[in-house]
Amino acid sequence: MEILRSLEDAAKRRGPSVVTIGNFDGIHLAHRDLLRRVRELTCDSDALSVAITFDPHPAEILRPDRAPKLLTPLPKKIELMQATGLDRLLILPFTKEFSQWSPERFVEEVLVKSLHATGVVIGENFRFGYRQAGNPQTLEELGKHHGFGTEIFPKMYVRNLLVSSSEIRSLLSKGKLVQANRLLGHCFSIRNAVESGLGIGRSQTVPTFNLAKYSGLMPASGVYITWATFEHGSERCNLRSVTNVGTRPTFGERELGIETHLLDPWQGPPPTDLEVTFPYRLRDERKFDSPEALKSQIMMDIRRAESYFRRLERWEVKV
Repeated sequence: MEILRSLEDAAKRRGPSVVTIGNFDGIHLAHRDLLRRVRELTCDSDALSVAITFDPHPAEILRPDRAPKLLTPLPKKIELMQATGLDRLLILPFTKEFSQWSPERFVEEVLVKSLHATGVVIGENFRFGYRQAGNPQTLEELGKHHGFGTEIFPKMYVRNLLVSSSEIRSLLSKGKLVQANRLLGHCFSIRNAVESGLGIGRSQTVPTFNLAKYSGLMPASGVYITWATFEHGSERCNLRSVTNVGTRPTFGERELGIETHLLDPWQGPPPTDLEVTFPYRLRDERKFDSPEALKSQIMMDIRRAESYFRRLERWEVKV
């Protein structure tokens, strides 16, 4: 997948394209449906499949006090986009000036002049242009004028839940991990730098890797069965783990953080970066009467996690 970061870069590329537009936070099932359709429309033509997204998220510029915490910061979004088989990703810098473009200017400058769009695929809640004046019907009319077709996808529901980034954020904040992962179509994950902790885990409970302060969305406080993934030289390690998200109240309230205990043996140096993937939530975080009581609970959590992974291995063998 080719990554472009300006209209100038896009305009240098020749040839037609089929385009979809959005923030694509999470790359959830509805996003994947749009991306799949874009690829389908380019299969029997010389057009390229292109997604347009924005950095930073528009709300960070227009409503910074209400901007959502991201499910997928830009590096993770790019990684997930690459896995879809898309030809190009255009990441447009979102600025105050750009936000004031009219719908007509957006279509002319972005879709027509820069991308030579022959088709555009969007969701029914798509809005664009100054003060979100443009909607799918606006785009459809402008497309007729400029010679490109517009496909409008209806909202998607899974088990009566709307597939949307905001719904997934809400589910994660309530600890409803299984439902959130179902709407995502993949397991929620967090990737960040590893930093040195206070040594409490190693000395009083179990050793952990501690993630640095994280600006994206974190799931509800609690204990989770997880995968810990990191690079070691040319090797990509993917190890079973148990992760606590919370303030470690047994040792006095601390800043909300993430600490991961590996179930698989690891003899190498601590990783510099760690991706923690969350398939299952075990329990709420709570305060224990003593470090010994907490350690006893952690050992129970570890046994439950090991049982989970054994069941997973048996299921994979059957499949």
